[in-house]
Amino acid sequence: QVQLVESGGGLVQPGGSLRLSCAASGSIFRLYVMRWYRQAPGKQRELVAGITSGGSTNYADSVKGRFTISRDNVKNTMYLHMNSLKPEDTAVYYCYADHQNIATLEMRGYWGQGTQVTVSS
Repeated sequence: QVQLVESGGGLVQPGGSLRLSCAASGSIFRLYVMRWYRQAPGKQRELVAGITSGGSTNYADSVKGRFTISRDNVKNTMYLHMNSLKPEDTAVYYCYADHQNIATLEMRGYWGQGTQVTVSS
């Protein structure tokens, strides 16, 4: 079993910055792709950014140039550096990870519980 815990959310003014963290713990064998998603009130959950174990990244068009995803494979932690935040970035941010079980080699996806980011003056 793998647990993902997000942290770093909060209230920030427009134009400000935040850094989110997603720490994986438990019976970790191999984490593959990790992603950040977000869900605003009344909207569907959307992909924000993703990163492979090798460091390849992809971003939603709405955050390109403002957000940077990274990961520390030793610490089993993923980050999302968010700059130039806008009110429309307000949402609950969730992390996701694909994990391979050491015993069965089965791949399974895990979600964190989410962290609130509010951008408002």
